[in-house]
Amino acid sequence: MDWYSIQTWGIIGGGVMLLVQLYYFLIRFSRLAFAKVNSVPAKKLPVSVIICARNELKNLKENLQSVLDQKYPEFQVIVVNDCSWDESGNYLEEIQPLYPHLKVVTINEQEKYRHGKKFALSLGIKAAKYDHLLMTDADCKPASDEWISYMVSRYEQGVDIVVGYGAYRKLSGFLNKWVRMDTVFNAVQYLSSALGGNPYMGVGRNLSYRKELFFKNKGFASHNHVMSGDDDLFVNETATSKNTRVELHPSSFTVSEPRSSWSGWFSQKKRHMSTGKMYKPGHKFMIGTFFLSMFVFYAALILLLVTGYQWEVILGAWLLRLFVQLIIFGNCMKRLGEMDIIWMIPIFDLAIVLIYPALAVANLLIKDKTWK
Repeated sequence: MDWYSIQTWGIIGGGVMLLVQLYYFLIRFSRLAFAKVNSVPAKKLPVSVIICARNELKNLKENLQSVLDQKYPEFQVIVVNDCSWDESGNYLEEIQPLYPHLKVVTINEQEKYRHGKKFALSLGIKAAKYDHLLMTDADCKPASDEWISYMVSRYEQGVDIVVGYGAYRKLSGFLNKWVRMDTVFNAVQYLSSALGGNPYMGVGRNLSYRKELFFKNKGFASHNHVMSGDDDLFVNETATSKNTRVELHPSSFTVSEPRSSWSGWFSQKKRHMSTGKMYKPGHKFMIGTFFLSMFVFYAALILLLVTGYQWEVILGAWLLRLFVQLIIFGNCMKRLGEMDIIWMIPIFDLAIVLIYPALAVANLLIKDKTWK
């Protein structure tokens, strides 16, 4: 194949993939960019908040009180102390008399039976007093004392799931900005898709669904053999355009502690990506098309540069895509309170074309065996 033929294929491939990318930005992701934010919540349904914790003494001391002190008329907080060997049990026993709406479920370690987070979460759900459940993690803190109010306000007749945004705490350093950018990048996709009537995942840091739905679906039975997926696989399996809503008010967010090392982020990301193969075919096609179009677009640009094609055209195509991306992602990041890292977009965009495939390969070679 001569240079002219190679360039022709590069032009065609790059052009088609550019159009695909613009479709995702302008049509799909614009749903989040220009979505309306919920007004002051009015509904006050009784709620059970569920937190699973394994050796989370430090996080429980820092975050649990902000959950217990929510301004909400009727709610309980269930903490599942999952085989902790630190002082978590003593701490929970100490504060329980101070909070009548706190319920502690303790799981003791059994040598013959090892379990993951799904087992602990299932026990917490079984112990829940109310039908409307709200999930978060021990290392998460609600962004406001109206967190429950806003998340529950999205429930109406026929709604079984409410998807929220789980942010990470803003710290100094490039790693923190990378973790937050990765979180935004994924949130733009799943929140936009849910707003468009095609929900495919949620995050356990900030997710609500009905207890009735959980038992109707037989809990996590279909994917109980997979270590991860208590949040995204459950939503992927049960969410529909009619039974799912998205809550975007800043008061409804949660804020978590980010990973403090690159290896920690890599392991966490690898674990999260491992569940994607179990998504519904349509969702895998939707996500895969977006990432494939990114990869082919950049590959085509590099190919055209190597073969000496007009650099002005190559630069123009890249700038057009970046311009549209900055506008759409900028509006999304503004809604999610992440505008301070908008400058990360071109860096992150180029890097994940290499990093995400590496994570996918790592998932094939290395399997996770624990949930913490």
